[in-house]
Order: sequence, then structure tokens, then C-alpha cells
Amino acid sequence: MAPGSRGKGVGLGYALIAACAFGGSGVAAKPLIEAGLDPLHVVWLRAAGAALIMLPIAWRHRALVRQRPMLLAGFGLLAVAGVQAFYFAAISRIPVGVGLLIEFLGPVLVLGWIRFVQRRQVTRAAAVGAALAVTGLACVVEVWAGLRFDALGVLLGLGAAFCQAGYFLLGDHGSDAGDAAPDPLGVIAYGLIVGSVVLTFIARPWNMEWTVLTGDADMGGTSVSALVLLGWIVLVTTVLAYSFGVFSVRRLSPQVAGVVACLEAVIATVLAWVMLGEHLSAPQIIGGAVVLVGAVIAQSTAPAGPPSGPVASGGPVEGQDHEGERLSARGHAA
Repeated sequence: MAPGSRGKGVGLGYALIAACAFGGSGVAAKPLIEAGLDPLHVVWLRAAGAALIMLPIAWRHRALVRQRPMLLAGFGLLAVAGVQAFYFAAISRIPVGVGLLIEFLGPVLVLGWIRFVQRRQVTRAAAVGAALAVTGLACVVEVWAGLRFDALGVLLGLGAAFCQAGYFLLGDHGSDAGDAAPDPLGVIAYGLIVGSVVLTFIARPWNMEWTVLTGDADMGGTSVSALVLLGWIVLVTTVLAYSFGVFSVRRLSPQVAGVVACLEAVIATVLAWVMLGEHLSAPQIIGGAVVLVGAVIAQSTAPAGPPSGPVASGGPVEGQDHEGERLSARGHAA
């Protein structure tokens, strides 16, 4: 197998692990919320706990604060705090399914940014895959159930989508710089630190019902320690998820990794069905299959032709198979 094919296969594996990890957050967070924690407090615990675990990595890569301060601030504000804050603000005004669908327009925004701002080629496979993924996602979240229009809620949802797009684009930042590329774990560590600080002012954890964490929570009829659920949220759905998510963007591209990430909503729905006993309807099953087809089509991206305009920052043309070259230059750091 060629180095590029191996790199793409590893990237897809990383993307699937990230989607499974992110998708597992809801089944652990819902019992904590039902036990008495405010949703924003769960988000703050998630970010702050992950930031605390990543502190040794942040210290090891402390030079990034001087070298890439804007990247770290952007990742923390957009990928960590922005997505969460805008999403929760949106679903306070519009149905959860609608908010989730709008948030996952992020991969479509990534394609638009690459094509019209960076003036780089967007492959047909990525565009078709994104369209199918969004269509399937609409079925997964049953967007027609309780659909109503709220201008502010939609704008807040779009804010979450823009922040999600920023996550994919910033995750790929500097990936073509060889040894000079910022270490992804360092970027994640500082992003979580920045995000947790911002979320502190939004969530106001000093008003949290801390006693909930000392007891148990009901998870589909099974009593589970609240601290075990919190540990899962922090370690798996945050530290592991963000790490493999950025690794996947580095190995693939923002446009491909973004479409594959739409599987997160499908995985979350299936896990809620299996672990929480939530009903899974026929449209949701069909929608999940459509999202999967979209992800398969997107990852089959073939080398594209030359861009229609100048390539931003002298970067590689999107869609070209530079995986072997990029992995060699990066020393398989991921």
C-alpha cells in the first residue's frame, strides 16, 4: 500500500474514533443533567476537567504561547467555547434537532471557505458527500418534529456552525509546514484551557449543584456513579475526541474530516437507543445510512485539478495526494 493510502486509512480511523468519542457524550451527560446538573455546568466540567488533565502537555509545549498565540486563542474560542455556547443558546430557542442540524452545517461552511476564500479546488466527492450527510442528518434528528422558525435561534445555531467550521480549519493549520507545524496535542491543550476560562464566565460554576457529583445517576435503568460518568465525559468524549479529531484533520483534510464527523450525530442517536432505551424510528435509521453513504463518498476524494485562483499562503492544492510527503515531514508525530 502506498504511503498516501496508508496515511488516508489512518486518518479515516482517527476520524471514526473521534466521531464515536464525541457521539458518546450525550449518553453520559443526559443522566447527569437529569440528576440535577445544568447543561452548561456539564459543559464547563467537561472543558475544565480536560484542561486540567492536559496541563502537563500544555507545559511541555509552552513555547506555543509565544509562537502561535492567535491559533491557540482561536481554537479555544471557536472549537471549545464557541461551539458549546452557541449551541446551547440556540436550543434554548429552537428544537434540539434543528439546532444540531444547523450546527452540522459546519462541514458545508468549510467547503465554502476553501472554495471561495482560499480559492482552492473542492472535489465533487466532498461536495456530494457533504450534501448527503446534511440530508441524512436531517432525518436522524427528525428536523420536521416541532419545526418552527426563530430568527435569533437560527442565527445562534449558525454561530455554532461557524465555530465548528473553525475547529476543522484551525485543526489543519500549519499541517503543510513540516517540522515547523504546531504540535496538535499542544494546540488542543491550550485550546481547552482557553475554552474552559471563557466558559467559566458563561456557565458560572459557582452556582452549580456540586452534591450531584457525589451521588449516582440513572442511566437507562442502571445506577451509575456520577463521577464515573464525568470521567467518561472528560477523558473519552473530550480529551480523546479532540485529540483524534485534530489528528484526522491533519491526515485527511478539513473538507473530508468534516463530512466524516457528521457520523457523530448518528452514533449519538444509536448509543441513546442502546444505552438509554430511546426509540429509533425508521427515518432515523434511513438517515443514518444516508450519512454513512455521504461519508464514504467524501473520503473517496480523488486528486483534483489545479485551483481556479491563487492558492492561499502557497499551500497545497486541496485534493492532491500529499499524504506521504506530509507524514514524512511530520515524522509521524500523530
